Amino acid sequence: MRVGILSYPMLFQREGGLQVQVRETIAALNRLGQDAAHPLQAELVDPNRERLDSYDLIHVFSAINGNYRVVEAATEMGVPVVLSPLLSPGWDRAAGFRARVADRLAGRLTAWHVQTSYAQTKRALQLARLVIALGEPERDAIMSGFLIEASKIRVFPNGISRQFFTARPEAFRHRTGITGPFVLMAGTISPYKNQLGLVQALEGLELPIVLIGRCAREDQGYLDAVLRSPWVRWLGELPHQDPLLAGAFAAAAVVALPSHGEVFPLAVLEALASGTPVVMTDENALDLPESAFALRKVAWHDAVSQRTAIQHFLAEPPDRAAVRALVDQYTWQRVASQIANCYLDLAARLAAERPAQPLPARVHPTAPPQPAAAVQPVPTLEEGSDRGVA
Repeated sequence: MRVGILSYPMLFQREGGLQVQVRETIAALNRLGQDAAHPLQAELVDPNRERLDSYDLIHVFSAINGNYRVVEAATEMGVPVVLSPLLSPGWDRAAGFRARVADRLAGRLTAWHVQTSYAQTKRALQLARLVIALGEPERDAIMSGFLIEASKIRVFPNGISRQFFTARPEAFRHRTGITGPFVLMAGTISPYKNQLGLVQALEGLELPIVLIGRCAREDQGYLDAVLRSPWVRWLGELPHQDPLLAGAFAAAAVVALPSHGEVFPLAVLEALASGTPVVMTDENALDLPESAFALRKVAWHDAVSQRTAIQHFLAEPPDRAAVRALVDQYTWQRVASQIANCYLDLAARLAAERPAQPLPARVHPTAPPQPAAAVQPVPTLEEGSDRGVA
C-alpha cells in the first residue's frame, strides 16, 4: 500500500509539534512496512509533481490552512482520505452552533462568495473516510463542534522520541552555565503561547526562566517585552534532534506551557518522558490518568494558580522515574501500528465494495476491524460554518 502524507505547503518552513508528528509518523510507518506481509510505504506528497491518485490512500494532517482542498481533490479522484484534524478541544456544541450561524450570515451577506474556515474544516471532516483524534477531548470537539458521528473517529495519541527518555542534564548545564533550578518553556515565542504571562506570574521569585523556540519577525516586540525581565534567558530555536533540547527538559525543575490552547502538546510529553513535572493550560486534549502528582492544568490567564503550581513542584519535586512511567507507552512505533491498521481496515472496506480487488494483510493484529462509517454528503456553502483554530 502506497500512502501519501500531506499538510499545508509552508509546514516545513518552521519547526514545531506538527512537523515532528509528520516526520516521526512517516519514519515509523516505513519501519513497520518493511516487516509486514503486505508492504506499506509512506511518503510526503509533492502535489506539484505527483497526482494524488497515484497513491492508494492519502493522510492529511491538519484540517485548517486550506487543507480541505486536498481532501476535496483526493475525494474527486476516488482516493480515500484519512484526516488528522488537530482541532482545539475548545470546540463544543455551543461554539459549533455560533460558528454555523456566523457562516450562514457571512454567506447570505456575500451571496455565498465567502466561506468561513469553520465551513472548510467541517467539509474536510465530512469528506474524510476516517478521522484520527489525538485524545478524547479532541474526539468530543469533533463530534460536538462539527457534528461528526462517533463511528468515523479513532483516537490515537502522539508518540515521544526515545532521546527524551534517556536525556541527561549535565550537557545542558555545562553548555549554558545554568546550575540551579529553573523553569523551562519550549515553543514558538508569541502572545498565544503566553511567555509574558508566565514571566509576570513568577515575578519576585527570582527564579530563572529559560525559553526555547522560534520568534517570528512580527513577534519581535513581544519577545523584547519578555526579555526585559533579568530572570529570562532565550536560547533561540533548537532542532528537535539536538541533544541540548532533550538535556534542557531533563535539567529543568518544571516545564511550563500556559498557552491559550493546545491539542496534544509534544513538549509536555517530552518533559514527562524526561522526568520533569509540567504546569500547562487547561485548554488541551491531553488526558493522563493519575498524573496529578506531576501534571497540573490551570487557566492560561490565572497567574496565581500558575505560580502556586510551579512553587509546589519546586518544593516537592516528584520522583523522576514515576514521572517517566506516565508516558512510557507513548512510542511512535506503537502509534504507527495503530494508524497502519486503520489504513488497512479502510482498504479492506473499499475492497469489499470491489470484490475483484485482493485484500491487504494487516500490519499488526492489535485490534479487530472497525465497522464501516457512512460516507458523508458533500455540504454546500450554506451547510458549513465558523472560525479558525490555532
